[in-house]
Amino acid sequence: MNKRILISGAGIAGLATAHWLARYGFQPTVVERAPGPRESGNGVDVRGQAVLVGARMGIMPQVRAAATDVRGMKFVDADDRSIARIHTGEPGSVEIMRGDLVALLHEAAGAGVEFHFGDSIRSLEQDGHGVTVAFDRAEPRRFDLVIGADGLHSTVRRLAFGPEERHVRHKDHYFAFANTDAALGEDRWVTMYNLPGKMAGIYRSGNHAQAKAYFMFRSGVLSYDQRDVAQHKRLVRDAFAGEPSWRITELLAAAQADPDFYFDALSQVRMDSWFSDRVALVGDAAWCASPASGAGAELALVGAYRLAGVLAAAGGDHRAAFPAYQESHRELVRRKQQIGMNVRLMVPRTAGGRRVRDAVARLPLLGALGAVERFAQAKDSTLPGYAARPTAV
Repeated sequence: MNKRILISGAGIAGLATAHWLARYGFQPTVVERAPGPRESGNGVDVRGQAVLVGARMGIMPQVRAAATDVRGMKFVDADDRSIARIHTGEPGSVEIMRGDLVALLHEAAGAGVEFHFGDSIRSLEQDGHGVTVAFDRAEPRRFDLVIGADGLHSTVRRLAFGPEERHVRHKDHYFAFANTDAALGEDRWVTMYNLPGKMAGIYRSGNHAQAKAYFMFRSGVLSYDQRDVAQHKRLVRDAFAGEPSWRITELLAAAQADPDFYFDALSQVRMDSWFSDRVALVGDAAWCASPASGAGAELALVGAYRLAGVLAAAGGDHRAAFPAYQESHRELVRRKQQIGMNVRLMVPRTAGGRRVRDAVARLPLLGALGAVERFAQAKDSTLPGYAARPTAV
């Protein structure tokens, strides 16, 4: 039962879910608003249990071949002099550009997945036997289950669980990234420059010719259109107006010229339940931990694996599978949503806070904390196996 499953969103969580559902014998359909797989994005980490998921998918050799080879973060002063460096690499983990990972997952999804790009869900109507889905472009269709993997501003979440403001928690900052000249940053390092409550930076992969400009600034909730990129660029420009120090002028100019410029609030999604009858959520739509967590890809890959696996083990019975999925993944999400230290490290609120951060960054303390994190991940280094096919269809 419940073989026909619609997935909204062709990002990391949606594509990984589609791969596993197809492998278990379900019939997944993916609908994505964009005209094709999204090629842009920042660096994401495949680490912890996500490495095991990638290995079971058979994509880890390609993931490692496409790795960014970034060594860590470097904090600089206005004259571009290095103040402190933090090595961020973890044994066994891989950092890869989001667009590269999406391309690998799209290929791994295979012929068993039906794709519809350039469309999105308009409405959902559940009943005792399935879900009737209306689309912006395609004709309405009937599915047994619907999975929302459509990100922080999820349409599926809004339709099935209520308005966004019920579930999204603003974390007092906004961030943006865009393509920029690789010559502005040191090879294989993320270079960060701070003003009180603000950060500008350059992400320079060792294996990619294109660098990324980063911006983050502290702010209460702003009012803007989520799809108005010109407005987003103005907000970032205004936040850094009158700040000509370091390389801010060049980075702002690159951001204003980039058609793939990305801007959003630093937010988290907090929900009591990730499912409502025949509709479930996975990835940022369910639990966004924010980019400051560095755990988005890890949570998405592991969550997708668990969701598809418990559906297979339950023979497609969502009434048994969805609660089991939530129970198995909730603790990892809880830990990864604890981002306070990460934000204070990247964006100290005051000049005094920046000096304290710089002093701490010079000490071996952060390396010791990283070892503690790696120990915690080692405890989570096993994942259950699931039945190769549903026990009932």
